[in-house]
Amino acid sequence: MKMGKAKEFIGTVVSDKMKKTVVVRVMRMSKHPKYGRITKTYNKYKVHDEENSAKVGDIVRIRETRPLSKDKRFRLVEVIKKMKMQDVGIKE
Repeated sequence: MKMGKAKEFIGTVVSDKMKKTVVVRVMRMSKHPKYGRITKTYNKYKVHDEENSAKVGDIVRIRETRPLSKDKRFRLVEVIKKMKMQDVGIKE
């Protein structure tokens, strides 16, 4: 039996509120078949993050895997770029 290659995407973490799970937003650009206009479409995937290493704003690489739960079908491969923490001024 021949097996295909697992899908890999690069996206941005939009939520890290769950334990060992992050939500990643992946952008895909496609050309309209008749009019030729480039359109952006977005998909959100729940991704398994074993070490809780990804935070909101990080750019990550994810890979398709066997179903891990009802919604999770992807694993975190690597964090490509960390989001820089901005200084938050505390008002008194």
